[in-house]
Amino acid sequence: MDYLPLFLQVRNQNCLVVGGGDIALRKIRLLKASGAIVRVVAREICKDIRVFLADGDDQLLNKSFDEQDLDDVCLVIAATDDSVVNQQVALSAQRRHLFVNVVDDADAGNAVMPAIVDRSPVVVAFSTGGKAPVLARLLRQKLETLLPQGYGRLAALAGECRDMVKAKFSHINDRRYFWEKVLVGPAAEKALTGDLKGARKLIDQTLQSSSAQKIGEVYLVGGGPGDPDLLTFKALRLMQQSDVVLHDRLVSEDVLALCRRDADYIYVGKKRDRHARPQEEINALLVQLAKEGKRVLRLKGGDPFIFGRGGEEIETLASEGVPFQVVPGITAASGCASYAGIPLTHRDHAQSVRFVTGHLKDGSYALNWNEMLDPGQTLVFYMGLLGLPRICQELIDHGRDAQTPIALIQQGTTRNQKVFTGTLATINKIIEPEKVKAPTLIIVGSVVTLHEILNWYNNDKLLKQ
Repeated sequence: MDYLPLFLQVRNQNCLVVGGGDIALRKIRLLKASGAIVRVVAREICKDIRVFLADGDDQLLNKSFDEQDLDDVCLVIAATDDSVVNQQVALSAQRRHLFVNVVDDADAGNAVMPAIVDRSPVVVAFSTGGKAPVLARLLRQKLETLLPQGYGRLAALAGECRDMVKAKFSHINDRRYFWEKVLVGPAAEKALTGDLKGARKLIDQTLQSSSAQKIGEVYLVGGGPGDPDLLTFKALRLMQQSDVVLHDRLVSEDVLALCRRDADYIYVGKKRDRHARPQEEINALLVQLAKEGKRVLRLKGGDPFIFGRGGEEIETLASEGVPFQVVPGITAASGCASYAGIPLTHRDHAQSVRFVTGHLKDGSYALNWNEMLDPGQTLVFYMGLLGLPRICQELIDHGRDAQTPIALIQQGTTRNQKVFTGTLATINKIIEPEKVKAPTLIIVGSVVTLHEILNWYNNDKLLKQ
């Protein structure tokens, strides 16, 4: 992040605005909506500002800015049309360690004014760091349509009931379960439609009938191949309500960042012959955490049921009577192939596709190579980077044409995606100088030839032979 998002309490605090025109007026309106006392300094102050501030304790000073104007203020806004004055205000404020926003020059100050969606006490604020204010405005317009005005009433009602809920539930997780149940249930619907009396009655009834939850639940969620935009809505919802996150090595940082910030994170990733935790220990940990009453997110790269050991984990959960849900993810084969412009099936090239693990449970390559020789079948190898020379040689030795096209996709669907193409005979020499690192996916078959004309994503990083 370029900026740390903060909400400042400026009610009854002095805030300085340097500037007396229309831009200054817009900032003054925001400050007054937050309860601030405004000090305006400008050689010329427009009539609209004078009328707007006529009845308060605010100060209107017809003069040039000087450092004494910064006395006793907590926030400064430079809103003149003179960049030299704005720079002077910014430097003076920062010498005093004050927050200062310079309108239309984010780099000059140390604070930016965000776009705001106001559903008080719910306030959504977001920023482009001064880089694209029009984009921020367009995003605000979208959010305005997504957040009903009733969310302010709902938040206010929840605030009224907080002390009662704390008295009922001593543990924070139990309170969280209660509120999540209420805020998506009938009480919330009544509050959103304006029936606050009915909403309060339902909250009271729910509180009286609730008891602390004794057992949690496990969410087995596919995080997809890397691009967070490929997550399902259900995956995102469960990611943001989980108390504990057990995540694999192949889960991208962008996807992981969408989980609840205050959850406990446990890394259980695996590399070839190097496991942070044995699978049996992961299975036992899922059971243990759920029986402690926690909602546990088991977050896996790709899809948990395609080379993700998801079946092994939920077998243990089922045998222990632990509730669980499974949320499919876009598997690496589908995601990476799509982002590389390589259709896995095509009427002119391949009528079937086979997913193959690059090595078996015991680390061997004892695959049924004879079933992989059909030129009309696309082969997709997971976890095959280290075994690529062996895979190519075995296919050739068993009868697959050495000129069969092959693609290796590194970090598919992410900003760092790279695609290497060649043949079974040449691919190892092509990638030899490139220091290719996992995660990678290998695609074998004539569909790879379509990459050159169908490649649409990040194609400036294309490496091909």
